[in-house]
Amino acid sequence: MRFVSGWTTPDKRILVNFDDKVLDVFRQHTQRLSSDAEAGGLLLGEVRGGHLNLVDATFPTAGDLRSRYSFERLPQGHAEVAHKMWSDSRGTVRYVGEWHSHPQDFPIPSGIDRSEWKRLASERKDKRPFLAVIVGNAVLHVELVSSKGDGLVLHPCA
Repeated sequence: MRFVSGWTTPDKRILVNFDDKVLDVFRQHTQRLSSDAEAGGLLLGEVRGGHLNLVDATFPTAGDLRSRYSFERLPQGHAEVAHKMWSDSRGTVRYVGEWHSHPQDFPIPSGIDRSEWKRLASERKDKRPFLAVIVGNAVLHVELVSSKGDGLVLHPCA
């Protein structure tokens, strides 16, 4: 499987790029076997105007709650990584969203996903859209969610 690194809004006004390091985290946590549990974590990146460059992603910790069809990220472990990256980068690398996996080739957000994304987007202090990614076995679902809960699905750059 080869995940695409560049994504854009339909009007091509916002670009999102995933560094190889982030795509590697996604690849390591696909749910190909029936015994594979959902995984997830934080997305950390640089904001450049309206564009995002994702440079890191946290991965499941021993404290996270995982099953085949659910993932609950607990703050321990993830928050420490985010704070360290923010500090080490002098504030240029920040929390921009979250990712999790689905056991589907072509992932579709659930009602629970959409509800959680809306909550997380509304809590953003910088009022920027929340980046939500679902890692499927064949492709990614990439979406920007506004503080009102409206989602804008991104598409791979051609």
